[in-house]
Amino acid sequence: MVELVEAQPTKLSAESASAAMKGKCGCNLMACESRLTTQDGMSVGKCRDQRQLEVGAKCYSLSHQTINARIDMPTNTHDQKLNQVTTTPIAAQATKPSCERLLLGIDQHAEHLRIVRQLDGAGTQPPQRCYPGADLERFIKKQLTQAQQVYAVYEAGPCGFGLARQLTAWGVTCFVIRPMKLDTLGKRVNTDKTDAAELVSRLDRYLAGNRKAFAVVRVPTPEEEQRRCVSRQREQLRRERQRLNAMGKSLMLAQGHHCQLRDWWHDRQWAKLVQQLPGWLCERLEFFRTVLHTVQEQLDTLTTAVEQQAPKLRPFGCGPLTLATAQNEVGSWSRFTNRRQVGSLSGLCGGVSSSGQSHVDLCITKHGNARLRYLLIELAWRMVKFQPQCQTVQKWQHILLSPHAHVRKRKQAIVAVARQLAVDLWRWHTGRVTPAQLGWKMI
Repeated sequence: MVELVEAQPTKLSAESASAAMKGKCGCNLMACESRLTTQDGMSVGKCRDQRQLEVGAKCYSLSHQTINARIDMPTNTHDQKLNQVTTTPIAAQATKPSCERLLLGIDQHAEHLRIVRQLDGAGTQPPQRCYPGADLERFIKKQLTQAQQVYAVYEAGPCGFGLARQLTAWGVTCFVIRPMKLDTLGKRVNTDKTDAAELVSRLDRYLAGNRKAFAVVRVPTPEEEQRRCVSRQREQLRRERQRLNAMGKSLMLAQGHHCQLRDWWHDRQWAKLVQQLPGWLCERLEFFRTVLHTVQEQLDTLTTAVEQQAPKLRPFGCGPLTLATAQNEVGSWSRFTNRRQVGSLSGLCGGVSSSGQSHVDLCITKHGNARLRYLLIELAWRMVKFQPQCQTVQKWQHILLSPHAHVRKRKQAIVAVARQLAVDLWRWHTGRVTPAQLGWKMI
């Protein structure tokens, strides 16, 4: 008696399995195969229901060969290649981004962000609320898998440039733009949703080639922002000192004492005021003096820190504090490619109103950095006083150095000198000219 070896199961269709594997008892041969034996050329066994199973050896051999042929049949290499060819594009399609370009308009707030999406020039999608941190990162990573390139835009504001740096690190092309009026039609409907939708619409036009859709703000490096923070903090303390000084003078004036001293809270001036003011008023003013002395101490510390940022070589009449503050506000002089960009940042360009036959020259646009603008005006007056031989001052000396010139003309001339001075500083810092070519005296 020879025991048959059990065959491994294979995946067959229901029709083929039932047709090929029926014995005399009507049972499935595959199920009873393990209990079959061979006796005198006959295959005898028992079914699961304990009935006798007799199958002709030839029939069983044929059926068994059919099963083994289906089990042991080598896989067709052509089918393998075909499967590889057909499955590979499917996997690639699963990982391939669904669109070429995805735009994000972001309305930023301290607690959350309102984001509007636009896919490949289609209409804008409903806005979504997203929170800074892990929620925002998860949202951005999902967008990167859906498009080949992701663009984002938001307005510069009190939240700074941290969002732009995060988006850039994650692989998003981010534009920070100058704040603007987004209700262009004047409907007086201004919400986070409409602002984000308008931003993404303008971003679409900007990428299509309309460079006037918005004005891009340069994102400073962290080092540039840290240096600028020192000079701006010093300016804030200077204004605070001025405010506290005026509050003390207004208190004295309200009680009938007109103080004409510039810094009444200094020890020397205060010794004179104590003899003139009543005792209760001196007690009130002591509170201001205490705060003013504290502010002055911190102001002196910041002034020293800003002056140390100034270059060793500078034009005569340009102090280290002014030059370092202007340098911090600009960030990097190499960011400009022509003189028009320098003048635009300073906001010292003249305005114009022209329509048809009417043409009127207006005042300066004041479009750029206000801190840089008043620094350049102060520096221009110093150049007139200390370096009258330089080329810029020589061009306007017939107005600036004339005692008979009108005040309005002198203001117009000093604005022109300040604008040209900004261009000269750019040319000097970038190595386009030397101080000797500009007629400067250096110290």
